[in-house]
Amino acid sequence: MGEQSFVVRVWGQVQGVGFRYFTRERALQLGLRGHAYNLEDGSVEILIAGPEQKVQMMLGWLEHGPRTATVTRMECAQALPPTGSGFHTN
Repeated sequence: MGEQSFVVRVWGQVQGVGFRYFTRERALQLGLRGHAYNLEDGSVEILIAGPEQKVQMMLGWLEHGPRTATVTRMECAQALPPTGSGFHTN
């Protein structure tokens, strides 16, 4: 198993509901690197990188997000891995 990197955008009720906080906590639990940033259009961009199995688990979680959020749409594309370590939010 190799490492994977994806950039994901989610839309719906995803800002102001702790989405980035819970995404960061889940990513750290899985040992993933990346970021979760609010975008001006109301969506959230998530970059995740790490072992394939863990990244796939995270992608499955992002389809629904935390209980406080409502994800109505998700787009995912392969990406270059982040240059830093850890998981960051804006």
